[in-house]
Amino acid sequence: MPRTPEDALKATLARVAPGTALRDGLERILRGRTGALIVLGFDRTVDSICSGGFDIGIEFSSTRLRELAKMDGAIVCDKDGANILRAAVQLVPDHTIETHESGTRHRTAERVAIQTGFPVISVSQSMQIIQLYVGGLRHVLEGSEPVLARANQALATLERYRTRLDQVTNSLSALEIEAMVTVRDVAVTLQRQEMVRRISEEISQYVLELGVDGRLLSLQLEELTTGLGPGSEMIVRDYADIGGTQGNVDEQVATLQGLSSSDMVDLGKIAAVVGFQPGQDSLEAVVQPRGYRLLSNIKSVPPAVSNRLVDHFGGLQNLMAANIEDLMQVDGIGEQRARTVREGLSRIAETSLLDRFM
Repeated sequence: MPRTPEDALKATLARVAPGTALRDGLERILRGRTGALIVLGFDRTVDSICSGGFDIGIEFSSTRLRELAKMDGAIVCDKDGANILRAAVQLVPDHTIETHESGTRHRTAERVAIQTGFPVISVSQSMQIIQLYVGGLRHVLEGSEPVLARANQALATLERYRTRLDQVTNSLSALEIEAMVTVRDVAVTLQRQEMVRRISEEISQYVLELGVDGRLLSLQLEELTTGLGPGSEMIVRDYADIGGTQGNVDEQVATLQGLSSSDMVDLGKIAAVVGFQPGQDSLEAVVQPRGYRLLSNIKSVPPAVSNRLVDHFGGLQNLMAANIEDLMQVDGIGEQRARTVREGLSRIAETSLLDRFM
């Protein structure tokens, strides 16, 4: 079972996306100008709130769903939506469950979804809309055209943000090598990474809603998110004063991801998440990275070796100054791996500086 209502809603959206038999059945109901109330799951709780109707236990099909929707009452399907179990059922949920809906069908749908934990679909005959109720969440299904319009706008925004993210990331790498990184540089990079992540998640939601109509959109999203490199976690590990524990890193990344849209504009609040003191002056303070992010760009160096290198040298500048013999002093690093690290760091330094000054 999905762990959160948001996860359950995403799973339900995938089941009613264009191209599925369930979505075809719902659109047939809309075109026929009839309403419907459909429960996607059955257990003892659902059985206890069902009154009347009849058991049919037939295989699901869009045409059968449409015909059964002509009768008064709800339709109950199994959890996988492979079979229609009951039809013309009156649902009698707990009336004490609070609902914000006004229509009888929608009030029942929301209460049943909350009481049973199963998704409930309500098709409005008068308003000609399809609504999903999952737990305490409500979602209105739209046609492909408006969703595609919003998705294309988000895609254009993602393309601009991705270009800017590449610029600030390359700039941060060059500044790290020159030991000239300020708190502002770190905050701006984290800001751009988080914005790209949020826009990507929004587009992924659109891809889910569009089903077969979102195939090209999915390819474009994959193209724009490929090769993003290390995420916010590596920057937090590089600069946060956290003692290097993974739990603290995850907590700070979660805090960053939980910032509101207005807070994301404030570089001071982003810097505070990493552990820097808030204030305009502190944004210009020079800070030194530990080196996790640049080491993660060397694919042949596993994380455990990167951790030992950072622990041994204490920071990126000492690591950049180390020769092969110095690197071989670290546990688990032989001559071949030391040469790989040395050449990898040199290559990153050359590339970053060229990208910055050309």
